[in-house]
Formats: sequence, structure tokens, C-alpha cells
Amino acid sequence: MVALVLAYYVLLRSILRTQPELRRCRTRCRHCGIFFLADPRNAGRHDLGCPFGCGEAHRRRQASQRSTAYYQDKTGKEKKRQQNAKRRQASPAAALSAHPPAATPWPWPRPIVEYVRRVTSLIEGRAVSLAEVVEMLKAVLRQHSMARMRRRDKMVAGLNERPP
Repeated sequence: MVALVLAYYVLLRSILRTQPELRRCRTRCRHCGIFFLADPRNAGRHDLGCPFGCGEAHRRRQASQRSTAYYQDKTGKEKKRQQNAKRRQASPAAALSAHPPAATPWPWPRPIVEYVRRVTSLIEGRAVSLAEVVEMLKAVLRQHSMARMRRRDKMVAGLNERPP
């Protein structure tokens, strides 16, 4: 994991060097502390969660707290009692077939693909669709590495082989 974060930071620094106007979009996650590029509308905010899972974990935690608070009051307890009664009446086979597993069109987590889309849009200065990003990722990850590497790629490979 450390090697991935180091590779990410090397790429982020190179992007910020080549496109200094994006520095205002750089912010730090309030949960894990990692730097990331926020949407330009959120530039300067310090209360954001990173797209690598902290925001989702925070949303789940808040939803759990809201749910717990709701089901501890009188109306929530009555609603929960009704839901449990419905669950006892339904057959177990019907409950299993009611929610088939959702298939994703790509093998990467959606927040990561959204983040790549946002950063690509910022770098290119145009709106990039999710379909474009998915095709780009599939093409890049399908390619074999070349014998000659750019300096940045050599640094990333070296950090992956020998982390600090």
C-alpha cells in the first residue's frame, strides 16, 4: 500500500509542476490526511474526504448514527417492529432472490474511476465522460511496459521495488 501511495504522490507532484493552476484544487483528506485534487468548486475547503474510501466511510458512519437515533425514538421503534413482522412473514427463498448482485461495467471501484475522471478533466481542461475514462484505463492497463522508461516511471518502479 505504501508503494501505491508513493507512486500516487509522484504523479500528483508531476501534475502540479506541469499545471500550477491546479494547485488551488489540491487539498488534504480530513480523515486520512492524503493529498488529492478536489473539484475546482471545492477549492480551498478543508472538510473534504478523499475519493479513496474516507468519504464513503464517513457517509456510512453518519448514516448508521442517524439510523440508530431514529430507531431509538418511539416512532422508529414502531416502524422497526412492523418491518421485522413483514420479514418474518416472507419466505427465505424470496428474500434471497429479491436482490440479485449488481454487476459493474468495470473492475475498479466507482469512486476511483470518478476521481480519475475529475483529474483528467482538470488536466485536459474539458469535460471527460466516465466511458472515456474506462476505455482509457482498459487501454493503459492492457499495454505491456517498454524497455525504455521515462524518468518519472523509473522513479515509481524504483519506489515499488525499494520502498523507503
